[in-house]
Amino acid sequence: MQSDETITVEDAVQVLAMVGDLSMGLPPDHSIRTARLAARLAEENGDGADACTSTRMVALLRWSGSTATAAGFAHLLGDDVRGRHAMVTRTLSGHAGLTFANVMPLAQMQCEVAGDIAVLLGLPGDVENSLRHLFGSHHRGDMQEVLFAPNIPRAVFYVRLAGDLEVLAPAHGTDGALRLIGERAGVKYPATLVQRLSPHAHDWLGMLEEPSCAANYPGHDRRVPLSIVADVIELKLPWLTGYSRRVAALARRSASLAGMMALEESPLVRAALLHGIGKVAVPNVVWERPGKLDADDWDQVRKVPFWTARAGTQIPAIQNEATLASFIYERLDGSGYFRKARGEALGMQERLLGAAAAFVSLCSPRPWRPAHGEAAASTLMTAQAAAGRFDRQAVEAVLAAARGPAQRPPVRDRLLSDRELEVLRHISRGETSREAARAMRITPASVRMHVDNIFQKLESGSRPAATLKALARGLI
Repeated sequence: MQSDETITVEDAVQVLAMVGDLSMGLPPDHSIRTARLAARLAEENGDGADACTSTRMVALLRWSGSTATAAGFAHLLGDDVRGRHAMVTRTLSGHAGLTFANVMPLAQMQCEVAGDIAVLLGLPGDVENSLRHLFGSHHRGDMQEVLFAPNIPRAVFYVRLAGDLEVLAPAHGTDGALRLIGERAGVKYPATLVQRLSPHAHDWLGMLEEPSCAANYPGHDRRVPLSIVADVIELKLPWLTGYSRRVAALARRSASLAGMMALEESPLVRAALLHGIGKVAVPNVVWERPGKLDADDWDQVRKVPFWTARAGTQIPAIQNEATLASFIYERLDGSGYFRKARGEALGMQERLLGAAAAFVSLCSPRPWRPAHGEAAASTLMTAQAAAGRFDRQAVEAVLAAARGPAQRPPVRDRLLSDRELEVLRHISRGETSREAARAMRITPASVRMHVDNIFQKLESGSRPAATLKALARGLI
């Protein structure tokens, strides 16, 4: 892993916080605000500095696993983004599909993935443990006699309560939010904790507009792979698995062939790994539409690069790369989005990044079309360059890089057998057991047996969790 493919732990957490917020249809600073409230609540309850820091981290990563459950909630609600926003703000009218039996597995999956993210980032065990308990079931009476229920980390209750206050206040007013919170006192969080929050709620919400101090905890500046962010984003749409990694690899090779210096090449790679941030704000039903998108669909799709650019304004450490990434859908003739930039407004970095992403997309299967072969994709790219949509030099560099010798594969992790790896590649792309069986010419029962073995070896309980771990280990 090269140094330009890393990010600090704190910056990764901040990016993943925003990804989670957008995936849930919440304001992009919701988790940041919740983190400040939760840490203040922990301090008010007498917790020490380390516990308050851990509480903050749990709040920031609260929704980080939500990309993994987007498909499930899309199935239940139709619109996974607006639907989940209505759920958490308690503005969703009666919905027959929302039963404990079908929502609880999704909540457990979200907890599992969030906990795995904490492990991949090397966060403390108490942060991981809290994330794995964050959306557990609630039973009336289990918190009436003591402040905290046994075996559930304290940070869980701080974050549940702070998150509800932050998200309910804009929808219902602060007093309305406290009333709704009071209805769940002793069920979702300890009644005593609600009593400690209530006198401060108005003041604390008002203080959220004040600038926050920079995080400074042990290990905050330790560097981790930036690909973790890309992998978490792409859990939302399994057919995207590994897409940003492939764009980054092709952009790096193309930049070298185009004569770019290392200082120009590095931002390209980082932008490729970050460019999908805005995709999580668009409902799955739009991305998987089999026919042409209508005007409303396109309005949402055109906001994808806007939200990616917004991430850069919210997280200064990635501002340059996020800005570059937000040009990935612009075209030389002005037919792209969201700025409709054209001609000289696009530098060579922007032109090369757009061409690399387009070529990789053409060579990848999508719900509305099969993958193009490299020859067909090259013909299409060349034609679009001739028509003035792409830069000729950028397209030539991308096609030359694609035709070049394949990179030497890394030493293979022997955890999984060849057959298990093949099964994993199929299920990581969202294929059902039956679809994978048909492609591999084996029985669905055999696929399920291999999936069970894969889950056991990867210590995973769901396909998204297994996919995330497999990507991190370089298995797929």
